[in-house]
Amino acid sequence: MSKVVIITGAGSGLGQAVAIRLAQEKINIVAVDINEEGGRETVEMVKQSGVDAMFIKADVSKAEDVKNYVDQTVERFGTIDYFFNNAGISGSGSYFLDSKIEEIQQIVNINLMGALYGVRYVAEVMLKNGAGSIVNTASSAGVIGQDSVVTYSATKHGIIGLTKSMVAEYAKDGLRINAIAPGPTETPMVKAFYEANPSMKENATKGIPQKRLGTPEEVAELVAFLLTSKAQYINGEVIRIDGGFTNTK
Repeated sequence: MSKVVIITGAGSGLGQAVAIRLAQEKINIVAVDINEEGGRETVEMVKQSGVDAMFIKADVSKAEDVKNYVDQTVERFGTIDYFFNNAGISGSGSYFLDSKIEEIQQIVNINLMGALYGVRYVAEVMLKNGAGSIVNTASSAGVIGQDSVVTYSATKHGIIGLTKSMVAEYAKDGLRINAIAPGPTETPMVKAFYEANPSMKENATKGIPQKRLGTPEEVAELVAFLLTSKAQYINGEVIRIDGGFTNTK
């Protein structure tokens, strides 16, 4: 029987790349995104690999939307084997004291609350089934401090706390949860951030020992490995994939 994965933020960037990679493993895809056009595009792309796939529109900052995408997945496929808990936003790049309260709330609600809600409802299904694997998207800004992304960094540090603490509670019940910490990666979100803050791209690239940004496809390979049975004894880890960026900090 084919495995099933839910991917949030599946309409572009890392989410879309992971969907395409997992479809190559014949894993059925549930693409979740607030962007309907991007999400449906991902579904059409993965269907070319011969898997079953569906799109569910959701605002992950709303608990009822998160519960809905979990319920719809179980109704359609009967189970959830894997979860790439990935949806997130970066913010404007303003220094923290210049940030509007509304922006702070939006970043926290999407990046942190959305991830918490996702784990809450997905893990409940996985534990009933006796097993499951989750990968949360943290960031290089979740393992070090970085200027101009204070709220974003705070949420990504929170993702790491979520990952480690869930393992402490539920690894004994068959749950595996790991996190990835990508450095600057060529995704639409990062490109938009650098377009709004051009000097930051040059500074970031200079600070990466490999002297380039990562690609979504490189991250997708790591996520696919961590989610699947090839990584059964890796649990509670935060895997950096940043060209050595945080290694020099």
